[in-house]
Amino acid sequence: MNPITEDDIADWLANSPDFFERHAELLASVHLTSPHGNRAVSLQERQAEMLREKIKALEHRIMQMVRHGNENMVISDRIHRWAQSLLLVQSTRALPATLVAELHKQFMVPQVALKVWDVDTRYGEEPFAQGVSEDAKSFASSLTQPYCGMSSGLEPVGWLDDPATALSIALIPLRPGAVNGPAPAFGMLVLASPDPQRFESGLATDFLERIAELASAALSRLRPR
Repeated sequence: MNPITEDDIADWLANSPDFFERHAELLASVHLTSPHGNRAVSLQERQAEMLREKIKALEHRIMQMVRHGNENMVISDRIHRWAQSLLLVQSTRALPATLVAELHKQFMVPQVALKVWDVDTRYGEEPFAQGVSEDAKSFASSLTQPYCGMSSGLEPVGWLDDPATALSIALIPLRPGAVNGPAPAFGMLVLASPDPQRFESGLATDFLERIAELASAALSRLRPR
């Protein structure tokens, strides 16, 4: 016969809940070492300690969920106000500047840059439509979602007013229609911060993708009809 293991005993006790009802005296006689010291505690006391620890862990998780929910609500409100400001712009030529200024204001991003290409000839001489290489356009089209991380000498960082202070960046490609669709990009937003963790690699990009969708829809007014 195979020897009985601790796992066998544990499985048997788990499947025999009435065992301690038949042997209630064991609950009072079994003593364990407390995790909060070297003193011995009863089985019931140890179970109560474990339950209190589980409750504390659940409370911590609930507080995290509430905090994240509040943070997401604040960001949603900012996106709403930013989108509203874009809808109120009457001059198409002023749209890029308003988009950038409101990103500064609503999201407190230290630096924002915007470039749009393949625009209607009426806007071809505007600063936002100039100074983009073919490599930068290809790079923007290659992004399937916003890029977050270090600047790494990327060309779009040079569009910022002060590239040297950009320790973390978000590069947001702009596309007609679906952001992650196959269509080539027709522009790019650059968000930059002196805080290396503001747009650190691995950051969730859900809200950045919403910004990309709204910016793409608004700036499509600059493209040839």
